[in-house]
Amino acid sequence: MRVFLFGFAAFLVFAIFSRWYFVCQVRHHCGDEPTTAARPLTLSLKDGEKMVLKGYEEFSFSDQSFKLRISPDNQEFLQKTAEYLQKNRMKNITLTGCYLQREQKAKTGIFENLGIARAAAIERELEKLGVDEKRITIDYELAEGKGLDAPLSFAIYTPETEIPDGYEKLQYSFADNTFSDANFEYNKAGFNPGEQCQAYADSVKIYLNQHPEQKLLITGHTDSIGSEAYNYDLGLRRANEAAKYFKTLGVTSTISVASKGEAQPVAPNSNPDGTDNPGGRQKNRRVNFKIEQ
Repeated sequence: MRVFLFGFAAFLVFAIFSRWYFVCQVRHHCGDEPTTAARPLTLSLKDGEKMVLKGYEEFSFSDQSFKLRISPDNQEFLQKTAEYLQKNRMKNITLTGCYLQREQKAKTGIFENLGIARAAAIERELEKLGVDEKRITIDYELAEGKGLDAPLSFAIYTPETEIPDGYEKLQYSFADNTFSDANFEYNKAGFNPGEQCQAYADSVKIYLNQHPEQKLLITGHTDSIGSEAYNYDLGLRRANEAAKYFKTLGVTSTISVASKGEAQPVAPNSNPDGTDNPGGRQKNRRVNFKIEQ
């Protein structure tokens, strides 16, 4: 009986040590993050059909926040992603950030939603590793469900030959930022900026007043409902209304306006079966702010 008890105790000690070693030393889930918050090992990087990286920990953000909680496994993934981009100079990368329905009113700084803000946080990490910001584009998705196991996805593409799905790719940054039609009344040009857009506009005002030699270009975009002529005019009217807002803030630098109408969609206006795609159309109804020399 004593031999059995001694053997069983030894087995328990071995099992506990093995579990600790795998969780804490191999997967780095000890310390700042509790072991109950272990992340799925489903993060991957694809270049078209080619799998470049797989089996990494998903990134993690604080709830209702774009504050990044980065692990050594995440850092290794970013390092290898940066190395791949360094070896493949003709390739770019799209970062798609996700957020939950209940996070729609969360604080997001100068970005319109948490998906964009989370992708922008990863963009900054890649820039630290030497990736040119011009090679990084950003997209966002509103995720379904109550949890968010995969807040980010990564995709390599070749801009000269294969812009994915034929849609425009956007860069969300201080110098090149985009906001959706949530800042406009439906089918109207009146500009009513939300909290995030106001924060961005205030930052731009301060910057331009300190750098009067730089200019602001505002470009309006629409979905495909209506004629091309109507949509071009609507995009231009919205750009003009946004320009008026910046001028009322006290921006004295040159402000130019333009319209692309429905010509540069970033998402499909309809689903493959021909039905309406409200989410895609909303992405297309947007206004872009670009600071130029």
